[in-house]
Amino acid sequence: MGRPQKPIISKERATRAALEVIDMQGIDALSLDAVAKKLGVRAPSLYYHFRNKAELLSEVARLILMEAAVPMPEGTAHWREHVVALSVSVRRSVLRHAKAAPLILQFFPRHLLLAAYDNWLAHYDLPVEQHMVIMEGVEKLTFGSALFAAMSRAQNLDPMPEFDPRRLPHLAQAVQANALDEEGTFKAALERFLAAF
Repeated sequence: MGRPQKPIISKERATRAALEVIDMQGIDALSLDAVAKKLGVRAPSLYYHFRNKAELLSEVARLILMEAAVPMPEGTAHWREHVVALSVSVRRSVLRHAKAAPLILQFFPRHLLLAAYDNWLAHYDLPVEQHMVIMEGVEKLTFGSALFAAMSRAQNLDPMPEFDPRRLPHLAQAVQANALDEEGTFKAALERFLAAF
C-alpha cells in the first residue's frame, strides 16, 4: 500500500499515541490500527511516517530515551555527579513506560547517544584508556537496572521475591540492612562504580 500524499498527523504525535497504547495495554496490543484509532485517523495515514510496525516501535524506543530530563550542571559539581544525575533521569524515563521497556533492548537507539557520550568523555579527568570502560559500565548499570525494575513493574512483581530467610540468611541480612529504596540502591551502586576510577 502506498503512502498518502499528505501527512494527516505528525510522526511525533503518532509515536506518542503508540507509546500511550503500550503504556495502557502492553506491546502485544500495539498495532497500526490501534494507533490510528487513538489518533482518530485510518491506519493507512500512518504509512506516511512508518514503513511498518517495527519502524514505529523503533521510534517509540527513541522517544523514551528523549524524554529523559537532562540535568543542568550546577556550580562546580564533578562530572561523576552529572553522570549519576543523567543516569537516574534515563532510568526514570524507562520506568515511566515500564510496559515499553523491552523496546530499549530490541531497538536500542545508540546512534542518538553518540554525541552525548562524546561530550561526557571530554570531561573525564582520567586516562583515556579508562574512558570506554566507564562508558560501558555506566550504560550497562543504567539500562540493566531500568529494565529489571521495569519488568517487575510491568508484571506487578516485587523486585526481590519472597524467600525463606532461614534458607538464605546472608541475603536476608543484606536486604534487611539496606535502608535505600530501589532508585537509591541504583544510585549508590553507580556512585561506587565511578569512585573506583
